[in-house]
Amino acid sequence: MLAFSIGFLNIEWVDFLDIALVAFLLYQIYYLVRGSLASRVFLGYLLIYIFYLVVRAIGLELLTKILEYFMGVGAIALIVIFQQEIRRFLFFIGKSTAFANSRLFSRFFKQPTTAEKINQFKPIIEAVRALSAEFTGGLIVIKKNDELDKYLQTGEDIDAVLSKRLLLAIFNQYSPLHDGGAIIANGKIRAARCILPVSDSDEYNNLGFRHRAALGMSEATDAAVVVVSEETGRISLATEGTVFSNISASELEERLKRYLFETDRKKI
Repeated sequence: MLAFSIGFLNIEWVDFLDIALVAFLLYQIYYLVRGSLASRVFLGYLLIYIFYLVVRAIGLELLTKILEYFMGVGAIALIVIFQQEIRRFLFFIGKSTAFANSRLFSRFFKQPTTAEKINQFKPIIEAVRALSAEFTGGLIVIKKNDELDKYLQTGEDIDAVLSKRLLLAIFNQYSPLHDGGAIIANGKIRAARCILPVSDSDEYNNLGFRHRAALGMSEATDAAVVVVSEETGRISLATEGTVFSNISASELEERLKRYLFETDRKKI
């Protein structure tokens, strides 16, 4: 076994592998939380942990015990603070595995077929184009794979066939349903006036409330969220924690097809 010594340290190749894996894991965690308030919490916790290691190495027993209790409670606190980031990380792992994308596995979850997804596009694109031309605000959530039940429960149940006219009626400024988001799943408008999670990311701190809600929804789920600005009429799309601003209706359609058909194309 390859090994060498540096002073009093005996280093083996397994130690290098251990350090590389920990560094990679820390980088991935930082990548998920960067630009948010959670990144500062993560950095603070990491510095305290390094301080704890130094104190333990020196042999300060009382301070070591205090920090050990703090680290134990802090681990539970981190799970609560980073619940969205942990969800995104697990979603990334699950989406990347061949098992999750296999045809056999997808049968158990009854994923919408390609034909069902195609039926969603024309009414959505036509409605978004009309909302943009009339400077009418809109917030449309399009389900991909994740279940959206807890967000559906916050709004008014509709469960109607998707159509351009119905979307325009929902987001009409005089409609009682125009606030919040409309959720579309499997060719139906499931609910309107739904409350969506608002992102706390510093990267998009110049966005308005409607856009931050779209970003927050895309961070918490794999849904695609379409936003039409009431002030400028501009169209935006939020997916996986990223906002594509000021895009045309045709570009929106292409991006939605690429994003929602991603799994289907891998199977071809």
